[in-house]
Amino acid sequence: MIKGFYKNLFFTLILLSSMCSALPAWAKVDYLIEMSDPEHHLAEITIKFPKGHSELELKMPAWRTGKYKLLNQANGIRHFQAQTKKRKALKWTRRDKSSWVVDNPEQSAIVVKYTLYANELGLRTRHIDNTHAFLDATATFMYSPQLMDQVHKVELKVPDGWKSYSGMVQVDKHQFIAQNYDQLADSPIETGINELHEFSEDGRDYQVVFWGKANRSNDKIVEDLRALVGQSQTIWKGYPYKKYVFMIHATSGATGATEHLNSTVIQRPRHIFGKRSDYLDRFLRTASHELVHTWNVKAYRPQALVPYDYQQENYSDLLWIAEGSTSYLQDRLLLTAKLQTVKEFLTMLSKRVDKFRRKPGTKVQSVKQGSFETWTAQGGDFANNHSAGIYSEGFMASWLLDFQILSDTKLKSGYKNIHQMIYQKKEQLTNNNDPLKTIPFSEEDIKQLLKQLTDKDYQDWWQDNIDSPLSIDFEALLKKAGLQFAALKEKDFKVWTGFKSNESKGLITLTEVEKDGPAWRAGLTTKDQLIAVNGYQVNQQNLETWLKQFKPEDTIELTLFRNQQLVQKSLTLGKIAKKVHQIELMKKPSKKQKAFFKAWLGVDFPEEKSES
Repeated sequence: MIKGFYKNLFFTLILLSSMCSALPAWAKVDYLIEMSDPEHHLAEITIKFPKGHSELELKMPAWRTGKYKLLNQANGIRHFQAQTKKRKALKWTRRDKSSWVVDNPEQSAIVVKYTLYANELGLRTRHIDNTHAFLDATATFMYSPQLMDQVHKVELKVPDGWKSYSGMVQVDKHQFIAQNYDQLADSPIETGINELHEFSEDGRDYQVVFWGKANRSNDKIVEDLRALVGQSQTIWKGYPYKKYVFMIHATSGATGATEHLNSTVIQRPRHIFGKRSDYLDRFLRTASHELVHTWNVKAYRPQALVPYDYQQENYSDLLWIAEGSTSYLQDRLLLTAKLQTVKEFLTMLSKRVDKFRRKPGTKVQSVKQGSFETWTAQGGDFANNHSAGIYSEGFMASWLLDFQILSDTKLKSGYKNIHQMIYQKKEQLTNNNDPLKTIPFSEEDIKQLLKQLTDKDYQDWWQDNIDSPLSIDFEALLKKAGLQFAALKEKDFKVWTGFKSNESKGLITLTEVEKDGPAWRAGLTTKDQLIAVNGYQVNQQNLETWLKQFKPEDTIELTLFRNQQLVQKSLTLGKIAKKVHQIELMKKPSKKQKAFFKAWLGVDFPEEKSES
């Protein structure tokens, strides 16, 4: 067992014991989950609520934290029943999709039972099978709005050999305690046949729980996570947790990750851990992203999300900070931890810039508008052509803001200092004794912090870059830090149709048509089915080969099906770079550019290797 874990557990249990002893008997909410039929993804839930309520309202959250979409999580519940502690049946009604109301005229303690279907691995909500269960409380346990501030205890009855872990206080092998429902809702449980690794770093205890087998040594993965976690202090000063749990699903058919109060779940296909580029891109960057979230979203987050409303959308103009800024800060930690090289960072940055330049939606919608519409946003063709995203465009807005602060303070401060200042407010208000308290911030709070940090008014900057669609001079931006785009020659370009496609029923089916691109101007649209070019049949496999015989500005005749009718279109080809336009180091940067690079990324500008 890791050093210091028992000590922290001992003091936490004393605190919780004093909390519970000050309350009347049953003055807490008790959950029991029994894995009744794991092969078929079923469990039985029993909840005990304290006495004192003639009517008790129960709710299932309509969404889970970390995913800004309504999921209607009550859809997995069956066989609901309510009774007294003495097993007397109580009448109840279903009020709406997420609510049940129990009549309790004697105001006795109430026992609620229901069957839960849990087969949503990729959503990271609830999943049960014969090897494990991942349980996000928002998708597993009903709560009572009247009792959210009570202590909540969870007990699991699981098959022999299973081991259980969570960010909550663990009072027994399969028992956990949360100080209130909000802590329970943000502390998922991983139980099953798994492998545990533990370490301590900078006075904090860490658990890494593996379910499934990755094609990389678990010891190496843990070593990398250990190198990562301490780098948080290059941005913030202090921690919002004493214990942190990484839950890693090395599996198939599921990919993604979600941040929680003092834990994260990361799902990746088991085969992507082997190749260096996949491991860095899809695991290490994700792990860093979720760690950053422990401060940016969990310790502090946009005011509209404090407290969480579990029943409806929590609209905010600032989700670009919650997600885009997290994506921006994640790579700084990987650089200072020496988990990625500067060259690897520049490759990632090149891809982001290329994606931004290619996306017409960046000229249509601001990151502020994109933030607010996240809850209702469409994906695919419409998003690409008409929308700004909180991740990619939020990253760019954060980058612009960082460079503006660095310039205005002559490299004394950067965007990371804004995050430091918000977190310091949490420590000042809680005296670092309440890790569950989340500090809200507003747009005006950020502007005031910017003025405090730089002694400049950022109203105009905000209007130009946050309230309006982003317009970025990347050449000028890169030059500040001694960077540039690699030179391109004519051979680096190829003909461009302006559409993306896949094969459906043997036909080329258009999935995206880029706004103002060649296909757009030719009148093509999604779901068109291309069958011939200049009268010759083509398919998804040979389309690229066919196009190589043409040059930019050539006009080709397309034959396609639209709504089962033949249509002819003329398309004038454009040109596009064959590969991402690579960002590279200038060969002779100035001292000022090198200093800017160091202040920006926290590492030295790489020295050019001399030829032997």
